[in-house]
Amino acid sequence: MKLYRHPLSGHCHRVDLFLSLLGLPCARVDVDLASRAHKQPEFLKLNPFGQVPVLIDDDTVIPDSNAILVYLAKKHGRTDWLSETPKEAAAVQRWLSVAAGDIAFGPATARLVTVFGARVDAEVAIARAHVVLKRMDDALAEGAWIAGSRPTIADVALYSYTARAPEGYVDLKDYPNVRGWLARMEALPGFVEFPRTAVGLAA
Repeated sequence: MKLYRHPLSGHCHRVDLFLSLLGLPCARVDVDLASRAHKQPEFLKLNPFGQVPVLIDDDTVIPDSNAILVYLAKKHGRTDWLSETPKEAAAVQRWLSVAAGDIAFGPATARLVTVFGARVDAEVAIARAHVVLKRMDDALAEGAWIAGSRPTIADVALYSYTARAPEGYVDLKDYPNVRGWLARMEALPGFVEFPRTAVGLAA
């Protein structure tokens, strides 16, 4: 397998993390976002949306980080990470949607400002981040993992941008359940750290 990625992208890190948790070998190809390599015709053949990550597995091309998590869990029969039961699968999907929506427009967007210099309203993104973090904290008061009694791809999808939320001036001090969950994620065998950037509250 080959993964096209950027090392400071949380979307890419969630794939890197899941590959490592599963112990799967994969070649990495870093895409130069600053030079807009992801918007060039060659890359757009892999993903017309012009976004990383993209996973290549033989003749199969999978864009989108959450889609890649589903693909890897399904292909390798890892029902411990993505259950086949309707109720448990639905719980995972709910939080994958949160990762693609509330997390992307909250802590991920706030971090885009400080790490990549994005021109967006940071205060709006920070406010959104605190809304979703409170919801996560409430959910994690009910159990150790976000979508059931064990870690799933939902936890993987939520981890990266939550862990690095302080880089976008989003303080995690009021979310003890989230902080405990982050520690449990980081204790999993095969865990790989999301590279840190000394910006925001992490400066």
